[in-house]
Amino acid sequence: MSFEKIGFIGLGLIGGSIAKTLKRLYPEKRLYATSGHLSTVTEAFDDHTIENSEQLSLQEIGSCDLIFLCTPVQQNIAYLKELKTVLKEGAIITDVGSVKSDIHAAAIETGMEHCFIGGHPMTGSEKTGYANATAYLLENAYYIITPTAQSPKDKVTEFTELVRSLGALPMVLNYKAHDHATATISHLPHIVAASLVNLVQQLDDEHETMKTIAAGGFKDITRIASSSAVMWENICLSNREQILEIMDRFGEQLASIRAEIAASDAGSINGFFQSAKDYRDSITISKSGPLKKVFELYCDLIDEAGGIATIATILASNNLSIKNIGIIHNREFEDGVLHLEMYDGESLQKAVELLRKYHYTVYER
Repeated sequence: MSFEKIGFIGLGLIGGSIAKTLKRLYPEKRLYATSGHLSTVTEAFDDHTIENSEQLSLQEIGSCDLIFLCTPVQQNIAYLKELKTVLKEGAIITDVGSVKSDIHAAAIETGMEHCFIGGHPMTGSEKTGYANATAYLLENAYYIITPTAQSPKDKVTEFTELVRSLGALPMVLNYKAHDHATATISHLPHIVAASLVNLVQQLDDEHETMKTIAAGGFKDITRIASSSAVMWENICLSNREQILEIMDRFGEQLASIRAEIAASDAGSINGFFQSAKDYRDSITISKSGPLKKVFELYCDLIDEAGGIATIATILASNNLSIKNIGIIHNREFEDGVLHLEMYDGESLQKAVELLRKYHYTVYER
């Protein structure tokens, strides 16, 4: 593999996770980074992810074989242009932005198509920053690769195999097709989530009743509203036309179901939800796909001291580890007060059998 010296501009959640994964799998490779904050560089150096302890100049980054642009979309474009005069011969620049059209246009405009391969790891978290980066964030996540018309085929192949080796699932797409797809399945959901959160804030009373009882569907659909505001500002500006088109289509959907509810059209309302359910249920949930199987159960629990500890002890004494545990305060759409998530299907089945043996009421999904 010719990518022996790898540079990063930006070392947040995505850049940091890629760097940590590379270092975990390829400890012999030399990784270098520059970031908006020196403390980030220092932290990455201290945990032995990168070689440098101080900020690096673009000229120093330009000497790398492979360079990841991991800043907000518009900043990535600026860095791409600045790297043109300092880039090592034969080096490849890639990015991790969720919008591809603007940066591809910049590569064409600057004559850098031959050294650019677009990228978009479809993974992340509502949390941000290097502190939340992990060496396993890319596991079983789609990683979209968008070569230019002039990207060297051998470099595209090499980069694709590197992505695959990191545990991700590479998929090569045309950059315009990518932006249309992500506007629909990624960008619009974030806008909807943020809109719903803002609406609840505006409609809530002085006792914050809505905020207090918010759970279930509300928490599921709005979790992503905690993402970086700067990142989403950049995405909306960069993928403006595609997002506006999809928002208009979504508005038509809302207007249609609104009219059906207003008309008390039971059949159409049922059809609306049934169609959505059928399609959502058809989306494969597997360990090799982006929607990963969750091994969870819900359990009724009396509100008394030591109740959770008793259940934890029962499972631990049978060598069963709990991946996640929590209390469901609003169970409008959930059965059971206690939510338990296990690591695999076998552990889940054993947990269900054990808890029922001890006369707990258990609900499986």
